[in-house]
Amino acid sequence: MTTRFLTALSAAFWLALIPISKAQDLNCSKIFPIPQKMSISTNVFMPSEQTFIAVPKTPSEHDIFLARFLCAELSDRYGFTINTRKISRLPPDSRAILMGSMKNPLIRAACKQRQIDVNSIAAHPEGYILLVDGNSVLIAGADDSGVFYGLQSLRQLIQKNSGRASICGARIEDWPYKPFRGIRLFMPGKDNIPFFKRFLCDFMAMYKFNTLILEVGTCMRMERHPEINAGWLDFARELKYSRRQRPVGPRGEIQDAANQGAGDGGIVEKEDVADVVGYARQLHINVIPEIPSLTHSYYLLTRHRELAEIQNAEWPDTYCPSNPKSYELLFDVLDECIDVIKPKMVHIGHDEWRMPVDVCARCRGIAPAQLYAKDMNKIYNYLTAKNLKVAIWGDHLVEALRGKGFKTQVISKDYSYSLPGALSQEQVRDLIPKDILVFNWFWNEEKSTPTEVKGEQNDILIEQMGFKQVYGNMMPNIQNWARRSSRPSVIGGANSSWAATTEFNFGKDLMLESLGCANLLWSTHWPQQKQLLKMAQKLMPQVRQNLRGITEPSRDNNPVTVVDIGPSLNASAGQEIPDGFDKLQTNIVFGKIFFKLPDPNANKGRCAIAVGTEGEEKGTLAREVNGIRIGKDVSSLIFLHACLKPARSEYAYRYGYNYDDTADLMGWYEIIYEDGLVETAAIRYGVNILEWDASSGRYCYGADAVDCANDGAEKPVVFYSFEWTNPRFGKKISHVNIKGSSGFKGFRDEVIKSNAVVLIAVSEVEQRHNPAQ
Repeated sequence: MTTRFLTALSAAFWLALIPISKAQDLNCSKIFPIPQKMSISTNVFMPSEQTFIAVPKTPSEHDIFLARFLCAELSDRYGFTINTRKISRLPPDSRAILMGSMKNPLIRAACKQRQIDVNSIAAHPEGYILLVDGNSVLIAGADDSGVFYGLQSLRQLIQKNSGRASICGARIEDWPYKPFRGIRLFMPGKDNIPFFKRFLCDFMAMYKFNTLILEVGTCMRMERHPEINAGWLDFARELKYSRRQRPVGPRGEIQDAANQGAGDGGIVEKEDVADVVGYARQLHINVIPEIPSLTHSYYLLTRHRELAEIQNAEWPDTYCPSNPKSYELLFDVLDECIDVIKPKMVHIGHDEWRMPVDVCARCRGIAPAQLYAKDMNKIYNYLTAKNLKVAIWGDHLVEALRGKGFKTQVISKDYSYSLPGALSQEQVRDLIPKDILVFNWFWNEEKSTPTEVKGEQNDILIEQMGFKQVYGNMMPNIQNWARRSSRPSVIGGANSSWAATTEFNFGKDLMLESLGCANLLWSTHWPQQKQLLKMAQKLMPQVRQNLRGITEPSRDNNPVTVVDIGPSLNASAGQEIPDGFDKLQTNIVFGKIFFKLPDPNANKGRCAIAVGTEGEEKGTLAREVNGIRIGKDVSSLIFLHACLKPARSEYAYRYGYNYDDTADLMGWYEIIYEDGLVETAAIRYGVNILEWDASSGRYCYGADAVDCANDGAEKPVVFYSFEWTNPRFGKKISHVNIKGSSGFKGFRDEVIKSNAVVLIAVSEVEQRHNPAQ
């Protein structure tokens, strides 16, 4: 084998290495989650015509999969094609990319020649070593998952310089902190499956998640019980068209969340479910179907109210655990889901049991804890007989959360009822199998329970009961993470989405949560929240491109020029807008985008366009500014804007029938074509704009944060680069108007507070030169 490829890297290379393990250097990391050990180099590997991917003469299926994956990555994203060669040994002076686990004979030989301790790699399941110098690339994985995650890190090192693909020099030794790294979400509807596949490959796999908890039982086509599908459609449509989040009982009883985001409120064919699950497994993502049982069981009962505990409810949510026919129906549904998904574990829900005690004639007189345990064991026994593991939401195992005995629920002065509390510790010990995986969503230290028992005490209780646990509904600001996560019972965590699985919902709400949890679960380098926010915002351009599956014109080697907004300026610093806005950088370069801010001295002191967002009270700013001249056919327009103060962006699940309006509408751009057609681009808080001083601590998914303050400024002044892509190539745009919203009502139908949109620059991406014109 070639000495160049297999021997230790040169002394000059290692002298150029830059360690990033110190906390203050975390922002230097080119890889996310932050690797356990990483050094970067000034050396760069430039793939050429001589570069190839090396696989053994008899490659494994996984060797071929990795090679095809990287070939597609280089071709689709960087315009570089690369061949795969089957070889028994590397020829001298080869410029090869070699990837594989310890099963790959070329990898074993490479590690031996480089004096890499194979045992140290094998000691960390899912771990890998990645070496990139100016001549070669090596990824050695402890197992198939390890080399796959090494490839995900390699993807983040690839860049495009002067039209050529290049790979940053690095040495990485990396392995996961926790074995269970998940995201919980709804099965997407048919129209969102292409997005979901991008999410699996270019988000979950890229950032080293290995578990998908997929709620699917509510929306998959059921052949044994087609009436369930018909009922689900009726239920989801009723909530949508009546503008409701969830139903209530016949006397106003509190019922469970409807989870109408599953399947986008529609039905997904079995073939689509199987395809998504198979694709996830290719990407080393284990799929755990979540099939709600006992509670959140609307989908079972829409056509089977005879099985419900409250049979005269408009939409019953809980089945009767004393009726054998409840299990005939449930087990049929479980069987169909298991047949399609072929899981190793099934999540059966069992959270938030809110049924009035003794409301059901069959269950009357039986202690709720006995009913709960009986139901749990019946399902557990059914699944374990199929060699399947079981997971649940664990709130009814914790008295501090659900209460001892009964809990009184007051509906009105004339009506109250008793809710079932939690099982006692003795009942949990005696009645609940301990090999059930508990999803602990009651980990928060800031929210005390009725008896003042905090989250970490709940962790300890679950461990003392003998369960393994993962943090469910996990957030990156989980308190005392290092101590709590070190407990033997804590095997990982999963953040959650409770809205439909769409790019808008995930982009707006869950990027910081998901990225933060990915880093907590994989890495042992944990930045503070402010630093994590900066790191996540820096990742947004690539994340957005990956999830949308398109490249914005400004990032596709097209010419960018400045639009003169001087004639439309209407705001002066210290008057309509904050003092200092006239002292920002004049020329701003952000990636491949260039902005030029107008000169206040040449515009009578005016330095920006400001329009008022009129809310609870009247504003003093103009509500619109018209006539920003364009006069040409452009590929996109790029607006550098911010709002004056924070607004509101609620989680999408709070507005299940209208996700868009969970983000406050600040205003909109009107793009007027020369032929009179008008396109609009909404300006929504938390979607494509935030406040200029970044005081809210939010990230922005649909626009990129640009610090516009001059060097030496005490505080950043952040504006957001929002690119609107022209949907009508070949048509000239006459001009752009900007308008502020008035009286917008968002979440809970509350009028937003007055605000303003401040636009300080516009650039345009011009069409490429056409030699035929």
